Amino acid sequence: QVQLVEAGGGLVQPGGSLRLSCAASGSIFGINAMGWYRQAPGKERALVATITSAGSTNYADSVKGRFTISRDNAKNTVALQMNSLKPEDTAVYYCNANGYERWGASRDYWGKGTLVTVSS
Repeated sequence: QVQLVEAGGGLVQPGGSLRLSCAASGSIFGINAMGWYRQAPGKERALVATITSAGSTNYADSVKGRFTISRDNAKNTVALQMNSLKPEDTAVYYCNANGYERWGASRDYWGKGTLVTVSS
């Protein structure tokens, strides 16, 4: 099976920084894109940032200029550098990979999530 494991969440004060990382492992054969999504209390899961294997990025308007997504294709990892954090960034952050197992169709894989709490 394919596994995505996130790391780096925690408690940070407003204006602080955190770096999230995610590694894909298991039977995944190829990955088209990876990204981060988040779900705040009482909210639906929403896109934060994505990155393709070619390096094209897409960010939610709310995080542009503050967050940076990066990817290491060879290691099947993706990271999210979060700067100037705000209380409204508080959420469970989920790693996503759009990929496929050998001879399989592309699909989305999800990590279990890591909690980011921005609070004074």
